[in-house]
Amino acid sequence: MIGLGAARLDRIAAVGAHCDDIAIGAGGTLLALCTARPGLRVDALVLSGGGSEREQEEQAALAAFCPGADLRLTVLKLPDGRMPAHWEEAKAAVEELRERTDPDLILAPRTDDAHQDHRGLAQLMTTAFRDHLVLGYEIVKWDGDLGRPVAYQPLSPETAEEKVRLLQEHYPSQRHRPWYDREAFLGLARIRGIECQARYAEAFAVTKLTLNLGN
Repeated sequence: MIGLGAARLDRIAAVGAHCDDIAIGAGGTLLALCTARPGLRVDALVLSGGGSEREQEEQAALAAFCPGADLRLTVLKLPDGRMPAHWEEAKAAVEELRERTDPDLILAPRTDDAHQDHRGLAQLMTTAFRDHLVLGYEIVKWDGDLGRPVAYQPLSPETAEEKVRLLQEHYPSQRHRPWYDREAFLGLARIRGIECQARYAEAFAVTKLTLNLGN
């Protein structure tokens, strides 16, 4: 397995259509990044859940997933499952995020995600952040849309377990969902770990990547 390292990361952006998307798709990566780089700036944007118990869950969860980071979280009030009908509001939010940060890395949904909210947000990110590395995270769901990722972040067993623990602790509103359990989260992480010769991993789609091999 060939590994490509990034230059020092000073700031990243993480976006989700719903509260818990970022944590499910990239929680282990956030834990690894923020633990390794104290003071890392994390600009997070979530399109729905504002003003509800879900916003409170998200604030506590991302604080736990980003230990020691300079976390700046915005949670909006777009209706869940209706993002295409609120395209202008979503686009304005993404453009506002672009104006306030120039991240070294972006964590966002995949552009081929089956959920319309995830997919729409992913498409907006690649238009507003044209010169940035965008890693598209995956979310296990009923649609069965998991694809063949091309980028992997290996996770230690401790980090993988901590991710699952934090998901269960900080999102009680989601525990009733039949897929929201330890087996689902660790099972996918184990499969992605097998694919990159690690115990556990999170996997990402990459739309565009520029190499600088000569230097």
